[in-house]
Amino acid sequence: MSIFNFLTMVGGLALFLYGMHLMGEGLEKLSGGKLERILEKLTKNRLMAVLLGAGVTAIIQSSSATTVMVVGFVNSGIMKLNQAIGIIMGANIGTTMTAWLLSLTAIDGESFFLQLLKPSSFSPVLAIIGIIFIMFTKKDKKKNIGSIMLGFAILMFGMDTMSTAVQPLADVPEFTSLFTKFSNPILGLAVGAIVTAVIQSSSASVGILQALCFTGVIRFGNAFPIIMGQNIGTCITAIISSIGASRDAKRAAAVHLYFNLIGTMIFMVVFYSLNAVLDFSFMENTINAAGIATIHTTFNVITTILLFPFGNQLEKLAVKTIRDKNLPATEFEKSLQLLDDRFLDSPGYAIMQCQKTVNKMAELAKNAVDNALGLLEKYDEKIADDIVKTEDEVDKFEDKLGSYLVQVSGKNLTIEEGHTVSMLLHSLNDFERISDHAVNILDAARELNDKGLAFSKKGSDEIRVYSDAVKEILDITMNAFENMDKETASSVEPLEDVIDDLNIVIKEKHIKRLRTGECTTELGFILSDIATSFERVADHCSNIAIYVMQADQEEMDPHNFLLQHGIEGNKDFQEKYIGFKKKYMID
Repeated sequence: MSIFNFLTMVGGLALFLYGMHLMGEGLEKLSGGKLERILEKLTKNRLMAVLLGAGVTAIIQSSSATTVMVVGFVNSGIMKLNQAIGIIMGANIGTTMTAWLLSLTAIDGESFFLQLLKPSSFSPVLAIIGIIFIMFTKKDKKKNIGSIMLGFAILMFGMDTMSTAVQPLADVPEFTSLFTKFSNPILGLAVGAIVTAVIQSSSASVGILQALCFTGVIRFGNAFPIIMGQNIGTCITAIISSIGASRDAKRAAAVHLYFNLIGTMIFMVVFYSLNAVLDFSFMENTINAAGIATIHTTFNVITTILLFPFGNQLEKLAVKTIRDKNLPATEFEKSLQLLDDRFLDSPGYAIMQCQKTVNKMAELAKNAVDNALGLLEKYDEKIADDIVKTEDEVDKFEDKLGSYLVQVSGKNLTIEEGHTVSMLLHSLNDFERISDHAVNILDAARELNDKGLAFSKKGSDEIRVYSDAVKEILDITMNAFENMDKETASSVEPLEDVIDDLNIVIKEKHIKRLRTGECTTELGFILSDIATSFERVADHCSNIAIYVMQADQEEMDPHNFLLQHGIEGNKDFQEKYIGFKKKYMID
């Protein structure tokens, strides 16, 4: 084998791995996080979880990606360890689909139908269609389909290039003798595990073995222990991913390892025991790509059938191996765990997790304001402490979400995903500022309580009307944001204008009472602080609603939006404004 053959083989391997990556990335983008959401929701039944794990892995062509995602699910508290076991089992079956696709390169025959099945026949067509979709279409969906087609074509071309490059090895005695050593089950097992652990993909290592089959020197006895080892080596990705994760996430990775270790031990012991008794003659037969795919699938299917009834025992084994040391996570910590770095490889799903977390942040900010408004009616120190704690949590949400969304924005996003990330980033500061104003309202309520002050009945009634308007604008805004409902969001700005009017009216009425001696200057300062906080809360609600209404646009500019959708010439706006004006009228 010359240096040029070696370079061709390495180049073929590079194309093979890139094609697998491109195809998986295209499939991931096309799903837009839907596959992960299906796994998240439909795993209570273990048999269903196995089928889903197999199906999703067959689609994305990577058991490593599926198991890493499962580790992320468990770490985030989205999925329980018991639910993850079925998916892990199914992922091992689904990953064998790649080997069957690669075995198509070995199809031989003169008939037109058989020639048509060969990847060398249809891959160029897929490549042409794929590159046309990528270069000449504007829709993300077609571009993603193009990436899948082009990725598959590159993968198959890389496989074919590797196979052609390694064929001269059949005439190299050292290569032939090397593979005879792999007949030793322990050595073959170790080689398969190490190679797979290094490249972190059992599909890729099986593909390399299938390419080497074209030399004609690999026999069944050589291939069997290597394939067994490949199933163990693929566990390394999940193990690495679980570093620094929660205990249950580490246990999920341990279940993946135990599943493959136990299955391999059973398979090896039974197979070589039978071979010792029956002396299998086929051990010396040359194996082809389809034969390797058959072994790979048979091992994973039978192992799943054997260990499926013992899923709970696998869980107990993982729990005994990795014992509890830390206190359970609080609800706040669980919410932040949704922003798992493992999800960054699936941007569509990562964005969904961000939306859930921002919704939680929004709920906290709204509750803080609601509780602060209640303190104006009846002061309670415990509720006041809770508001301060909530505001601190909202600040932490903003920091974590901001950093995570910046990481997501650095990924290869679709146009729609990019708009969503932009909208979420813009909204963070407004939610954080709303919680800040809750503390400002709390400070005003505390000052009233500490100094034994109280507004006049008229003043209290006016603040109550103002407070009700603020509660409603918060309700409308949060509902619009959570559901991404533009129609609901369009009601925020008219109410915000009414709140601006209320702010002016309340201050004017207070000045009148001040002149008549019904109120004091000290109360006036507190009222001014309360009214300003109310108005600022409404301003931030307005910004959030505008971000929702601009969610499908490249740039978000509330000022320009208001210029285009102001009161003048907007009948819907005027009708809503008049309705809110009547509802929150102060006599």
